[in-house]
Amino acid sequence: MNIRFTTAGESHGKALTAILEGIPSGLGLSKKDVDVDLRRRMMGYGRGARMKIESDEVEFLGGVRAGQTLGSPISMLIRNRDWENWSEIMDAESRSDDDGDRRRKLGRPRPGHADLVGVLKYNRSDARDILERASARETASRVACGAVCRKLLVDFGVTVGSHVVEIGPVKAPLLELPDDLNSVADRSEVRCIDEDAGRAMIEAIDRAREARDTLGGIVEVVVKGLPVGLGSHVSWHQKLDGRLAHAMMSIPAVKGVELGLGFEASRRPGSKVHDELFLDDQGIPFRKTNNAGGTEGGMTTGGPLVIRVGMKPISTLMKPLASFDLDTGETARAQAERSDTTAVPALGVISEAMAAIVVANALSEQFGGGSMTDLKENVNSYMGRVESRWKR
Repeated sequence: MNIRFTTAGESHGKALTAILEGIPSGLGLSKKDVDVDLRRRMMGYGRGARMKIESDEVEFLGGVRAGQTLGSPISMLIRNRDWENWSEIMDAESRSDDDGDRRRKLGRPRPGHADLVGVLKYNRSDARDILERASARETASRVACGAVCRKLLVDFGVTVGSHVVEIGPVKAPLLELPDDLNSVADRSEVRCIDEDAGRAMIEAIDRAREARDTLGGIVEVVVKGLPVGLGSHVSWHQKLDGRLAHAMMSIPAVKGVELGLGFEASRRPGSKVHDELFLDDQGIPFRKTNNAGGTEGGMTTGGPLVIRVGMKPISTLMKPLASFDLDTGETARAQAERSDTTAVPALGVISEAMAAIVVANALSEQFGGGSMTDLKENVNSYMGRVESRWKR
């Protein structure tokens, strides 16, 4: 059975919606399981005024009853509190004054955003028709879907965490990761587990805000407790590392993804890259290193998945870059919308969600079962077979 999702809604529309299919019946699920991640997504130093308006929480419209999933599609709704300020602008119905432009028309496309390409592709005159959907606000729906998948993975001992390793010019030193990564990262305003680097990141954000500029950065996602063999080597679309890269690159503003050593592996000789194999006293294979980041041949090794995701600076600048007017063709400065200075801390939470969805799908796809009971039996049978192979 495949786990898949779709989302709908605009940044300043009435609400965001998500439909998540393929979750087995019998998974314990409550509103607070989703709300905790929605609120984590709103955290982070450098966020803009929008996060002071919204207070995201989920409403289940279908697929959940009496605290358990039913096996049917899970329908979720996240209301936009800012809708009251945009109801006239974003009204779905035609209005008597629509022969002219609605208020807040965006006619000067922003470099780096979907504005210009979108109006050309979809033949629109107002880039608001593009930016409202292209906005990273859509990722709240993804986080809701990811939270449900995270709950499923927890039942199999799988955890998903993240932390910020770079913001702008500041790079955190390599540290041994704590067992409960998120509890430590979430205590930091920038979700960095190194206190000194975290303070330097805040200072860099302050400087960028004063300069009316924006900053990007890098987050690291770590998935622990996975069984060996999720994904497959047999076809390109079944490779788990490829699926993860696809999922991460689909997040707005993401421009790079690495697993394990990533690009660094291309600079080293093979003897300094590949994870050597050993057998323990019970004859069970293990690796002393994890340079591959938890996959080999498109399949999980049983070690932690380590994924780094790079985000470019947000494309809405309060000191706008050069652009032009869509109506007149005259040179102009790009339009400024309300924006964050950086959203890198939130990127970690969004990346966790996408990783949880991909991994939960791989688990469900491989082991099947319409109920949690069947899925657990199938996983246990597989793991018993794998483990018995190495028993002496």
